[in-house]
Amino acid sequence: MRLDILSALNTERAARRAAIVITAIDSGEQRLVKAAEVANDPLSELLRERLRSGKSGMVDTPQGRVFLTVYVPPPRLIAIGAVHISQALAPMARLVGYDVTIVDPRTAFATPERFPDVPLIAEWPDTALPPLNVDRYTAFVALTHDPKIDDPALLHAFSRACFYIGALGSKKTHARRVERLKGQGASEADLARIHAPIGLAIGAVSPPEIALAIMGEITAALRLASDAPQ
Repeated sequence: MRLDILSALNTERAARRAAIVITAIDSGEQRLVKAAEVANDPLSELLRERLRSGKSGMVDTPQGRVFLTVYVPPPRLIAIGAVHISQALAPMARLVGYDVTIVDPRTAFATPERFPDVPLIAEWPDTALPPLNVDRYTAFVALTHDPKIDDPALLHAFSRACFYIGALGSKKTHARRVERLKGQGASEADLARIHAPIGLAIGAVSPPEIALAIMGEITAALRLASDAPQ
């Protein structure tokens, strides 16, 4: 790989931005396409598909056969609430490649015994979230049922480009949440980003089932949505 391409690629990766190195098989010529440049690239549709899947591979193009080396930041899951659902959700998310962080100011819940090997931040969202640098490769879930914790966390998520925002609660609970967040300055576009009731509609009842439904919905947002991170 040319030094200039390697240097530019390392810059993108350090900033948690996706990129693809395109190598022409016949000539060996290479070029780097940053995620922000994909829309204007001749291979835009193909590159979007590869960024969505995160998979490298050989493809045939009108310009000849090329190898696409795809670099996508590892996805992150930030869960607000060290609750029973989070206890099931964290290992599921880690199993499919997510870096997981649990945020909950309630130290009785946010304990290493309940969340072994999972980073825990026992601080209020206003303090805990800014250093985490929530970005477009972050899934964000609010699970405490406590407006004092969930609402400021959701307001922070609105200010970021995270690919998924979900919140626990029934339709009635969510309607009350929407009114509260409106009163705190949330826009209609912000509120429309919330998946609520959270998770796929699979009839989930127990915390592990709810966690499974949440992880399924997050996966669909990452892999299938038209606005999935690129």
